[in-house]
Amino acid sequence: MKKTLVVFAHPYLEHSNSNVELINFYVRHQHFTLRDLYEEYPDFHIAAFRERKRLKNYDRFIFQFPLIWFGIPPLLRLWIDEVFDRDWLKEGEYNPLENKEVYILVTTGGKERSFSRHGTYKYTVEELISGLIVSLNVFKANLKNIKIVYEANKLSKKDIILHKQKFTELLNQ
Repeated sequence: MKKTLVVFAHPYLEHSNSNVELINFYVRHQHFTLRDLYEEYPDFHIAAFRERKRLKNYDRFIFQFPLIWFGIPPLLRLWIDEVFDRDWLKEGEYNPLENKEVYILVTTGGKERSFSRHGTYKYTVEELISGLIVSLNVFKANLKNIKIVYEANKLSKKDIILHKQKFTELLNQ
């Protein structure tokens, strides 16, 4: 199994049954390391050097977060700004993201039809998280899949189990 780092960022985790259930999956599997940014950096002071060093130890990455005000959570944005290093793009420098598999798992309370050109918000979720997607592309990561869980706050236990199964299947492909 691929050694996987899960970069998880949810500022209101205590109000999210679906995210709690989804992250429980990682805790039960030894080849997953869960990093809860809001638990680790409540003061928003990122240890960028330590984080960069940590990235080198993983074969695959998962970014999991809720859509917050039509974008990624502020602490995840800060983490990306401080950890992703332009030096990785220089000739001869080690890029810990290059050719590594990356998955993005986004939860939102909104309906799928709301996230379209003709929907309530006029933008897709992919467009709203484009900063992360572009960053991963710049650093030559292999973005395998973006899974979006719509109406996450209304999911039944059975729905959550189905989402976990589908995501597990994606990771095992």
